[in-house]
Amino acid sequence: MELHILLLFMIFAAIIAIEVKDLLSSVIAVGAVGFALCLAFLILKAPDLAITQLVVEILCLIILIRATIKRDLPLVIEGRWVFNTISTLAFICLFLFFAWLALRELPRFGEPIMAVVKKYLQEGEGRTGAVNLVTAIILDFRAYDTLGEATVLFTSVIGIMTVLRRPGRIKKK
Repeated sequence: MELHILLLFMIFAAIIAIEVKDLLSSVIAVGAVGFALCLAFLILKAPDLAITQLVVEILCLIILIRATIKRDLPLVIEGRWVFNTISTLAFICLFLFFAWLALRELPRFGEPIMAVVKKYLQEGEGRTGAVNLVTAIILDFRAYDTLGEATVLFTSVIGIMTVLRRPGRIKKK
């Protein structure tokens, strides 16, 4: 049920992002879609994807807000700050509500929720020989998944460094 509500929220925010007139509001609506996707991953019991989505979403929002903040501020200039404040607070309240719904569904700490987790806990140390079970799971059982996540994070950081870098001055001889 929570997932359906979250998906409707994502569709609604995406429509707002397309239909809104100024770029900054559109960027904020796209960010709301990304953060809602992060919550959807949490509801679907994929916290690793949720963390990766959250990092990439925050970095993309920083880039997009920096790109649009200098170009498009008609709502602030026109004096519609009351509408901006109310819509921002509404988005924050909706996001916190859905975050509460998603976090409420998480199991208690240390409680395995899937059969694969039970297998990892029972056979992890014996099959891998690793002292640390978390390391055994990340680097032995889920190595390709970890490599993919590291590649996504590395690519996003390189992309941000490329966009945010300041062009150097050419020294005249």
